[in-house]
Amino acid sequence: MAQNSIERTPKSGTPAGMREGMKKATTGMLVLSLLQHKPMYTYEIMRCVETITEGVITFNTLYIAIYRLKEHGYIAETDRIVSGDNHARIYFRITEAGIAYLDAITAEYRRMTDAIDRVLTADLSDRD
Repeated sequence: MAQNSIERTPKSGTPAGMREGMKKATTGMLVLSLLQHKPMYTYEIMRCVETITEGVITFNTLYIAIYRLKEHGYIAETDRIVSGDNHARIYFRITEAGIAYLDAITAEYRRMTDAIDRVLTADLSDRD
């Protein structure tokens, strides 16, 4: 069974590996961005990302990211609703610290992606 999970892990140097790395690097930013609009629970965040990205970005779980954001004080619980089948939905909201952090990482993300785009579209034909 361990072998199967290893085989499904995208390998470094592949497009799938790059996609997973980018997803991992931007997960917190995506979660915080959505929580700017309204408090949401984890599954709702996952479905919202999947819908907005038309299935390009999907998550099996967000619990590690949610835990990390909560631990750093970027999000906080707002409500806990227990359904009829005894499942708890924990709603999260972005905090003031989370807004500041989101602004900073979004600026850095844009700086990096702009720089990458400049490299990808560079015309080096006139250079020695």
